[in-house]
Amino acid sequence: MSEASATQSLLNVNALLDNPVFAGGFGLASLGAALAMARRGAIAGAGMIRRRLLVNVEISKQDPAYPWVLAWLSQPRPQTSFLAKRLTRINKLSVATATSTTPNGPTRASFFLQPGYGRHIIKYKHAYISVNREKQATARSNTGEPHETVELTTLYAHRHIFEDVFTEARQIALQANEGKTVVYSVRNFDWTPLGEPKRKRPLTSVVLDEGIKEGIVGDVKDFLQRQKWYIDRGIPYRRGYLLHGPPGSGKTSFIQALAGELDYSVAMVNLSEIGVTDDKLAFLLTKLPERTILLLEDVDSAFVNRKARGSDGYSGPTVTFSGLLNALDGLSAGEERIAFLTTNHIELLDPALIRPGRVDMMIRIGEATRHQAGRMWDNFYGDVDQDGSGKARFLNKLDSLGLFGSSEDGAPPPRTSTAAIQGLFLFNKDNMEGSIDMAEALIPQKIEG
Repeated sequence: MSEASATQSLLNVNALLDNPVFAGGFGLASLGAALAMARRGAIAGAGMIRRRLLVNVEISKQDPAYPWVLAWLSQPRPQTSFLAKRLTRINKLSVATATSTTPNGPTRASFFLQPGYGRHIIKYKHAYISVNREKQATARSNTGEPHETVELTTLYAHRHIFEDVFTEARQIALQANEGKTVVYSVRNFDWTPLGEPKRKRPLTSVVLDEGIKEGIVGDVKDFLQRQKWYIDRGIPYRRGYLLHGPPGSGKTSFIQALAGELDYSVAMVNLSEIGVTDDKLAFLLTKLPERTILLLEDVDSAFVNRKARGSDGYSGPTVTFSGLLNALDGLSAGEERIAFLTTNHIELLDPALIRPGRVDMMIRIGEATRHQAGRMWDNFYGDVDQDGSGKARFLNKLDSLGLFGSSEDGAPPPRTSTAAIQGLFLFNKDNMEGSIDMAEALIPQKIEG
């Protein structure tokens, strides 16, 4: 560029700067850019300060600790200082309702108030904690249920307070279920508590034939003490039991009582239920709650739907045989698991199901025996029949009805169930003579075709 051209360009620039319209616009633009940069710098600085001074903990609704934290947040915390009383009021609440139905009775409901959606401030020990319960715009693809989180925020210097929060929340959950057994059922793709936790059933209340109960309980407790033994030998740490026998023999009642004895929960799946498919069962087993007995009821139904997955990828409305086998010892089977399978029709089962590794113990819990009837009598009438004369008359009458013996003509003798005996005793709660007089009601009635 020549010297004349450079001089002309400089004169043009000076002319633009001397123009008041251009100079004002340039100044405003420069000021706006400077303010925008300052704003971004302030936001970045505030974010950096916040990250340095504050610490956040986010709990998803899918995490087991989520209901524990909500229960912990709902606990009353008396505050003494003027500031704490006014800052830590939670005025927005939500309600969680649990219902359970009693046999032949009304539905019971309990209401549980917890912090609602939005922001709250609480004081715990020496720290103030900001609580933000939020329902997300996204949802779970398999259920359509919106994602939900609780975020706890406090000063970084007080970050160790969260250890105390989760420890105390866990203790509250344990105390709420103390002396009770939580029973989970399948809801969509989740384990959901089936009503309120049930009061633990004593093992003594379940009367099985001689040696059966003691044998199973002893084997389960031995298994729980041998985790290292399994790991050292490379054996999957799981144990399976198959209880088979007629309806009303006490299979499910025993499992519930065993869970109470071990302080375990029960996760129950009815394999005959429409909608419990292979994929769903496999997914549920990957999310089995800790310290929980897996109960697979009516396993014979998997043999009705025995067909493999079709060319269209559909495997039927219920669990298939192959799906059940994969659930028991496939990739989704998991470790540290106690599984009980029940069936009323063992003749429908395939030997592939009951091999060791899938079913380690197979026990028949059958019709009521003389031993069981006597033990049940003691449970109901032992306090009034102290000399045992009533028990002897009752058992002799059952003998005379042929309920414990064999028929003379070779035909199968009439047999009764422990459920039927219990029903008789419940009908005559305070009347042992009534139970003796009505013993004929225990003879199974033939259903005419």
